[in-house]
Amino acid sequence: MKNLNKGKIFFILGLFALLSSSFVVAADNNDYTNSPEVQQLNQQIADKKNKIEELKRASDEYAKKIAEYQDQSKSLKNQLAMLDNQMIKVQLDIQAAQMQIDQTNLEIDSLNYQINSKETEINTLKSNLLEYIKTLDKADRRSYLEILILNDSFAEFFNELNDLEQVQSDIKQSVDRLKILKESIEVERADKNREITNLEKNKSDLEVNQEKLNNQIQAKQTLVLETKSSESSFKRLLSQAQQEQSDVNTEISNLQNSLKQKIERIKKSGANAENTFTVWPVESHVITASFHDPDYPFRYLFEHPAVDIRAKQSTSIHAPADGYVARTVDAGYGYSYIILIHENNLSTVYGHVSAIYVHEGTYVSAGDVIGLSGGMPGTRGAGPFTLGPHLHFEVRLNGIPVNPLEYLP
Repeated sequence: MKNLNKGKIFFILGLFALLSSSFVVAADNNDYTNSPEVQQLNQQIADKKNKIEELKRASDEYAKKIAEYQDQSKSLKNQLAMLDNQMIKVQLDIQAAQMQIDQTNLEIDSLNYQINSKETEINTLKSNLLEYIKTLDKADRRSYLEILILNDSFAEFFNELNDLEQVQSDIKQSVDRLKILKESIEVERADKNREITNLEKNKSDLEVNQEKLNNQIQAKQTLVLETKSSESSFKRLLSQAQQEQSDVNTEISNLQNSLKQKIERIKKSGANAENTFTVWPVESHVITASFHDPDYPFRYLFEHPAVDIRAKQSTSIHAPADGYVARTVDAGYGYSYIILIHENNLSTVYGHVSAIYVHEGTYVSAGDVIGLSGGMPGTRGAGPFTLGPHLHFEVRLNGIPVNPLEYLP
């Protein structure tokens, strides 16, 4: 009976030793960043980064060429050449954005592999720990006197006690390893969420770049169609567009002064006149051309004093704040626009409109529909220099264009 019990004890101690060695190996050798799978993914990520840098360098070279054309005389030939260079630059930007998406997907794959590997190790550790604890519980039920009686000598007695202490130490190491793994997984999951956010941004950038390319192709087609490759026709169109912009500048300054007293009277009467923009003019918040956009296809001809907001043809346009309808211009198939005057010397301009729903001199509240967007070449209100359906939206302070994004909610 004594020999049988002693054999069971050594079997248990052998099991302890086996489990202990498995934990030590798990703790020492599971460096997932050095696994062949992760190393392969990291190499692919590095290759993508290098290609992205090459594409960016090429894009910068075309940006320099575009700047050179902007310094030259305003001619149809130079404008078309600049548009060609802009299209090549945006195509390079599109390739870089797509490459960035591929890189981010690889980084997510690498994080997923490491997270899954660590989760597998955690499950293994938990299973082994459960067996550990069950075995240790059985051993702990025996008293030191029982262990002493079952052993033939004091040496064996103390050896067994030392083995049990080692088992407890190994359990502590395993618990510590579990804690480290769980903390590491939380960090990697946070990294993964950041990469997913970056992925969505990269996809949005790609979409905007593709739209820019379409706009530039449309700009070139519009120029060729409107001018019939004639320099004199180009000069006429340019003069017309510059005159329209000058007229708007003059009108806004005059209209602000004439309507200022009306706005003051509304404030004194206690009416609730909003002096901040509370809504966007259209539902979309996607900017396809920024304020003073360096990539604006017609920047070579005149500065872009607005933001272009993505909007399908005939999208409802809303007043972003209370104000007066100062001017409505229905130019047929020319450039049609609406001007609103607001409090605090602010005014807004809505360009390429395809329909106008308000009358000059009337008061509108924030959110009211004032017209429909346009911009489709060859449609009402689009004018000659348009890049496809969108809303051209300007904000002016004391008649001077300012960045609309600093005023929109």
